[in-house]
Parts: sequence; C-alpha cells; structure tokens
Amino acid sequence: MQRFGTKKHLNSRTPVSEKPESTDNKSIEDILQGCKEGSRQAQEALFKSLSAKMYAVCLRYMSNRDDASDVLQEGFVTLFGKLDDYSGKGSFEGWARKIFVNTALQHLRRNDALKMSGDLEEARSLSSDAPSQIQQLSHEELIAMVASLPPNYRTVFNMTMEGYSHKEIAQELGINEVTSRSYLQRARAMLQEKIKRT
Repeated sequence: MQRFGTKKHLNSRTPVSEKPESTDNKSIEDILQGCKEGSRQAQEALFKSLSAKMYAVCLRYMSNRDDASDVLQEGFVTLFGKLDDYSGKGSFEGWARKIFVNTALQHLRRNDALKMSGDLEEARSLSSDAPSQIQQLSHEELIAMVASLPPNYRTVFNMTMEGYSHKEIAQELGINEVTSRSYLQRARAMLQEKIKRT
C-alpha cells in the first residue's frame, strides 16, 4: 500500500483542517466498498475524511508530531487491512478511532514508554477536589500540556478521555485498577500545576 504523504502535510506548521474534505458526495458505504475492492481513489477519500480527526487522536497520545504522524500512517495501514471486520453497526468513525488508539498504545509499548513508574503513594495522596481550570485553556494549549505529561500518565489520561473504564485501562496496559486511578489523579494534578504556572 502506498503512503499518502502524511508526513509532508502533518509536519508543516499549518494546522490540519478539522472538517473532512468532500468525498464527491459518495456515501461512507460506497467509499468503504471501494476500499475493500482496492480502489486508490476510495482509499484517498477515506484518508481525507478521517485524517484530521485521527491525527488529533494520535497527537494526544504521542509527545511530538513526528511520532503522531508515524502512528497515523500505521493506523491507516491497519484500518485498511481490517475494513472487512467492520460490521456496519454503529459509527464507522468510532470504530476507526479504536484502531488509532490501539495503534498509539502499540507504538508506546514498542518504545517502552508505558513502563509504569513514578510515586504511586504521592499520586494516591493528591486531592482531585480542586476546581479544574482546564476549561479556560485553548485547545492547542491543552494538547501541548497533555503531550508534556510522562507517557504513563498521558496514556491513562487520554484513555479515560476516550471513554475507557479503569478496568479496561488496567487490562489494556497490564496494570491494576488502583494504579490506573492513581495515574489519572496524578495526571490531573500535574495539569493543574501547569495551568497555575501559565
């Protein structure tokens, strides 16, 4: 499968548009069918319609744009290979998002970024009752702050944002639920500290 030139577009300083480009009025079902039949045009249409949103997902898990671009490319390769697994029930975008989250997690595992380290006792002792100031940040500022978290905290934080339960996070990362909760609490505390310094 050819690369779509993701890095060229995603490494530029110009922000990627959040609006999916036109797919020539084809329905998602038509595009998916074309992809299954190996149509390059259908693959490009699917890439254009999903790339901005899935890049945002990848960027939340990775600490830099190069890694996010690599995960995006890897995710699309996986997505195209698994299209036959999509049952047509539920949101295709939601189904695709899980592939990109799993691709990001695999990338982090390969690079040993998910070694759960740090002071659990300190995380357990932190209060999460302080009012959150996160809503006052711009999207870009929040993404940058989340990206600056240690990989273990960032991953648990992002997975909870994706709707994973602590039980699911624990199973996915090979940790226990208490550890998952502690890392989420620590991530929130670290974000609050970063916000106070801005």
